[in-house]
Amino acid sequence: MRILFMGTPEFAIPSLRTLLEHGYNVVSVVTAPDKPQGRGQRIAPPPVKEFALLRSIPVIQPQQLKAREFVSAVSDLQPDLIIVVAFRILPPEVFTIPRLGSFNLHASVLPKFRGAAPINWAIMRGEEETGVTTFFLQDKVDTGSILLQARVRIGPDDTAGELHDRLADLGAEVVLQTVRSIEVGNVKPVAQDEASASLAPKIFREDCEIDWNKPAVDIHNFVRGLSPSPCAWTNHHEKVLRVYRTERVEDAGSLMEHEAGVIADVCAEKVIVRTAAGLIALAEVQQEGRKRMGVAEFLRGHPLKVGNRLGKL
Repeated sequence: MRILFMGTPEFAIPSLRTLLEHGYNVVSVVTAPDKPQGRGQRIAPPPVKEFALLRSIPVIQPQQLKAREFVSAVSDLQPDLIIVVAFRILPPEVFTIPRLGSFNLHASVLPKFRGAAPINWAIMRGEEETGVTTFFLQDKVDTGSILLQARVRIGPDDTAGELHDRLADLGAEVVLQTVRSIEVGNVKPVAQDEASASLAPKIFREDCEIDWNKPAVDIHNFVRGLSPSPCAWTNHHEKVLRVYRTERVEDAGSLMEHEAGVIADVCAEKVIVRTAAGLIALAEVQQEGRKRMGVAEFLRGHPLKVGNRLGKL
């Protein structure tokens, strides 16, 4: 079987690695173009490209997926199967080329959380379970017939980064099982239930500002769902304060007298903030222009005082 693998970020590497470890013939890898990264804006390759080149796999980096040159390049490879893991939206001209079809690995239990940020949104919505799904590609994004699914529990303090790593490994297992099923011809695609569908759209910086007028439980889910990237943030003394971790705090009557968004207590390792319903402790933060650190370290150089207000004045 000739497999064409398409993926870009770290999330895709376990799936590609697993296919290779089990002897599958990955004839080429398609990934995003190199782009500037970091403060120096050095041109850097995407993670999947680096991994593929280490394994001596040819790499294709198209600018336009509908371009005649790219469609021809895919056709010339004569793939039996295209596997997509965290890549762009393929046009029909491409995903209809393989004789066995094209399937995608999505980081949710479809039809829940269709879209670009399923891991983030699952946590932000307070879900206690999520998973991965493989499905055949069709014109409408994330709507194709389901091939296989696997589920995993979301812990009450799990961050998006931690869940990302677990789902990447779980996804690799499901990709392998899917390929084996397609190979022997015993796949039984199941149509998605449109009535149960929900969306997980791309998240922008302006979407990540903490609203202290929400309940503590919602803010806790919001912060961990955006950690470590794109990261929740608030304002303190006209500077951006990125918040990576929070802890839930039992309500204390004397601390509840403050307004939402006001620091209610500061001790050696905690900064406790009043919300619309309950209290929340900042546990790991990053002041604008500084490194990420635990609150205990942060407080040694950045004093926060009871009565200080976070967020817009």
